Amino acid sequence: MNKVNNTNPILSKKVTLVTGIILLVLILDQWLKIWVKTHMTYGEDFPILGLEWAYIHFVENNGMAFGLSLGGDSGKLALSIFRLVAVGFLIYFISRLIKEQAKTGVLVSFALIMAGAMGNIIDSCFYGLIFSESNYHGGIAEAFPEGGGYSGFLFGKVVDMFYFPLIDTVLPSWVPFWGGERFQFFKPVFNLADASISIGVFSLLLFQSSFF
Repeated sequence: MNKVNNTNPILSKKVTLVTGIILLVLILDQWLKIWVKTHMTYGEDFPILGLEWAYIHFVENNGMAFGLSLGGDSGKLALSIFRLVAVGFLIYFISRLIKEQAKTGVLVSFALIMAGAMGNIIDSCFYGLIFSESNYHGGIAEAFPEGGGYSGFLFGKVVDMFYFPLIDTVLPSWVPFWGGERFQFFKPVFNLADASISIGVFSLLLFQSSFF
């Protein structure tokens, strides 16, 4: 008896779409991080296309997106383990969504979130093993240095580089409490993986009525 499953081509296309998004974000994210890590000293920056409000600015962090962090080695370890668990859950959840033929927008959003999470996990898991320490004193990191990397498995630092101080000014003296102080918007330094997660989450929130 011949059986024809008309959903197979649709499922195949959705799998290809999700896989393609994840691979594209991961490749671009890791290429940019590795270039910054191996070509710039810590704290170095340069303007993007000559703009005064957009910079490539090399920093690293031990924690979450946009430079946020948990305290100490225990916090770092907990965050790395949480990321691994979260990615495992996302793999399972996205596979369920594909089987249930979820809307393309939902799949794209979760693919972006998963790609971003995986991008930062790679830093946390392997960068400490692969690279030497970056520092303010003109030292550029080396890949696979003699004597090993700067930290162990799960304790690598996440590389950040996008800095967009859209507003950078001194507040007028008449402003209560903060008058005369420097004001910046947007201050956080982030990476492509952070941006991917943010776009995915924002899309789910913005289009939830149509998605679900």
